[in-house]
Amino acid sequence: MTWLSKLVRIFKDKELRKKILFVLGLLIIFRLAAHIPLPGIDVVALRNFFSDNSILGLLNIFSGGSLTNFSIVALGIGPYITSSIIFQLLAMIVPKLEEMSKEGESGQKKINQYTRLLTVPLAMLSGYGMIKLLQQSGRGIIGQLTTFDYLTTVIILTSGTIFLMWLGELISEKKIGNGISLIIFAGIVSSIPGAIQRTAYTFDTTQVINIAAFLVIGVLTVAGVVYITEGQRNIPVSYAKRVRGVRMYGGFDSHLPLKVNQAGMIPIIFAISLIMFPSLIAQLALRAESDIIVKIAELVQRLFQPDGLVYGILYFILVVAFTYFYTAIIFHPQQIAENLQKQGGFVPGMRPGHQTADYLGNVSSRIMLAGALSLGIVAILPLIIGPITGVSSMVISGASLLIVVSVVIETVKQIESQLEMRNYDEF
Repeated sequence: MTWLSKLVRIFKDKELRKKILFVLGLLIIFRLAAHIPLPGIDVVALRNFFSDNSILGLLNIFSGGSLTNFSIVALGIGPYITSSIIFQLLAMIVPKLEEMSKEGESGQKKINQYTRLLTVPLAMLSGYGMIKLLQQSGRGIIGQLTTFDYLTTVIILTSGTIFLMWLGELISEKKIGNGISLIIFAGIVSSIPGAIQRTAYTFDTTQVINIAAFLVIGVLTVAGVVYITEGQRNIPVSYAKRVRGVRMYGGFDSHLPLKVNQAGMIPIIFAISLIMFPSLIAQLALRAESDIIVKIAELVQRLFQPDGLVYGILYFILVVAFTYFYTAIIFHPQQIAENLQKQGGFVPGMRPGHQTADYLGNVSSRIMLAGALSLGIVAILPLIIGPITGVSSMVISGASLLIVVSVVIETVKQIESQLEMRNYDEF
């Protein structure tokens, strides 16, 4: 089935067409909310501050681009993502949460409820911290606020995050991609026309080769990200024949897919959070009364500039390290080996149990090296492309590129699966 025929089938299917239009409508609502600034904000001074401070541009990724005008949804779904990561980690440490995660759908609903509840205080802390950061920027972005103004602004920002979280869940219910990812995707894509416009304003004939080189590198990078995202190692698995009564079951061969990049974009999120922390603290310390503290803050800012060598090396190391760390949390060879043994499956040439678990662990570690290195390269991609092409106005972060490609792949797969389900029902 060609892409054109698939598109025709999608829009001919009334139910699927309604789902897609519903999702597009919610994304439009999100973009409208992202353009409603909070009262008392100097939007021009805010945008100038963000253009001069590139480290804050990373924060703008998970706000869906709404942080640059400090809209009512300025925090985006960053606090919700942080809360989700916290509970993913706690589920591996706290026995009660681990048992809950194994209870199936009912347990997952409880964890999701806890995640939503934790999002509220995280959003309030993030909102208060962002207000203080903008106040101490010295740009006159936010004037003096009373206690009531602080409380009102924090409540609005927190409500905006909860609103986006609700929109994301509504989108996910339609099974047209992951709602949270699509919201981030919409924010990233909405910034592309502005980047093209800035490039057009500064364009001259001497930049033709640089722009051509940028486009070629961009296409190759997207192809590489797709290749790594879809890459997997198939472990052969055989199932022994079982006789129950007068019937024989099993006796077939299958495979166990191991993704090259099992961690997805989580390692980049972890790395961004850590690599930005010193710069944000230094930003707050620049207006301290002590000269020593100010000098230390200036040194930290110089070292952790996003286009600096120290920043690039640390960012790459952190992404690679977190890839191994997070994969070790979510991938359990011993549990997989036990499940295979219970189902009568085995890896040819390997004894069920510990030997199978050790084999799966070794294979995962080997293919994980390729996934970790590829994630690290994608993360520092702007540091490489910028000096080579000289087209800094169109460079987007590696995290943004990974999110865009991953969301497109996931959404296309879910739409195709719904088409297949309808094919099966018609048959």
